[in-house]
Amino acid sequence: MAARRRERAVGRSTEQSCRLGAGEMMWRTILLQYCFLLVTCILTALEAVPIDIDKTKVENAQPVDSAKIEPPDTGLYYDEYLKQVIDVLETDNHFREKLQKADIEEIKSGRLSKELDLVSHHVRTKLDELKRQEVARLRMLIKAKLDSLQDTGIDHHALLKQFDHLNHLNPEKFESTDLDMLIKAATSDLEHYDKARHEEFKKYEMMKEHERREYLKTLNEEKRKEEESKFEEMKRKHESHPKVNHPGSKDQLKEVWEETDGLDPNDFDPKTFFKLHDVNSDGFLDEQELEALFTKELEKVYDPKNEEDDMVEMEEERLRMREHVMNEVDTNKDRLVTLEEFLKATEKKEFLEPDSWETLDQQQFFTEEELKEYENLISIQETELKKKADELQKQKEELQRQHDQLEAQKLEYHQVLQQMEQKKLQQEISPSVPGGESKIQPPVQ
Repeated sequence: MAARRRERAVGRSTEQSCRLGAGEMMWRTILLQYCFLLVTCILTALEAVPIDIDKTKVENAQPVDSAKIEPPDTGLYYDEYLKQVIDVLETDNHFREKLQKADIEEIKSGRLSKELDLVSHHVRTKLDELKRQEVARLRMLIKAKLDSLQDTGIDHHALLKQFDHLNHLNPEKFESTDLDMLIKAATSDLEHYDKARHEEFKKYEMMKEHERREYLKTLNEEKRKEEESKFEEMKRKHESHPKVNHPGSKDQLKEVWEETDGLDPNDFDPKTFFKLHDVNSDGFLDEQELEALFTKELEKVYDPKNEEDDMVEMEEERLRMREHVMNEVDTNKDRLVTLEEFLKATEKKEFLEPDSWETLDQQQFFTEEELKEYENLISIQETELKKKADELQKQKEELQRQHDQLEAQKLEYHQVLQQMEQKKLQQEISPSVPGGESKIQPPVQ
């Protein structure tokens, strides 16, 4: 009996530890892993995918503590502050216990922030210090910006209002309001990050086309025809690639199962596939882990060695694939895919009989009207930059003139000083006549 009681106690302890680890990872993921921004992070996840694994062992494997994975840079200007606050909060047992029971909406709505009043004094002290450091950092940035504009007498406290990730009214203490504002700011900023990336990609493509057309204007007719012919040939080469499987379809996942995991395609099992690619074993497929699944498909279209293949377009294609799968599979829209959501998706008709996937080379990124508008904007910006450059050149010339004038004055003053020193020296060493009288007679009165 005593032995069975010990076994049950150990089992409960293990189960609690697993729930705690999942809660902690959910907290990090909600706040920090909405968007995985760096290609290096994607490559790291890809390299971590196990190969040639016995799937029976995977299915029966017990949860193990994995090494702490450093979350990637979110790209937010307050990224370091966000990470530090999370690290400190996770040291409080009460807060972590509440986090276990909290759902996504409770976290995002700010209700969890009220629990901050119950954390330990030691944790609150650390949070207070973090906030003071962040306020000091923001003030330093404001001061540096204003000093560059030579402004004085500015109310730095009032200028802190422009930052919405902390409560500027109390710069000394970290309160529940601060946690609430930090969560909401990060949630909002990260949710809009994908849209911003699409916009940047569109501008990138318009700039490429603008520069190509401007270059063609500099060529004679013969050279221009050669360049146009080369451009069309490169397009045809890029478009001549193998069929790309629909992201998240059975065919696409089976290809990863066979070529990346080294397993028999006839033994494909969705549950085992999920466990294999839940790299950090937190019970979710996050955006980083999902994007790693599309590498094989992207390699069909893009090769960094080929002149016709643009790696910026490859990352845009990866982003589109991830967004598509999330829209299809992530039913509660928390930007995480659970095993249940994943298995339900594999039962849909779209999983077995998907539509064809249109790659970027089959789409038009912008219209002629949008390109013309963009070129007009570039023209305005170039005009303004040229105007500023001319003004700076004039200022430089004026400063140079003043510098030359000061150098001339400095030389003149130096020469006068030398003459005075020489006169003084001559008077001091003039020889005296016999009897102690100087040869130099005083002037007649």
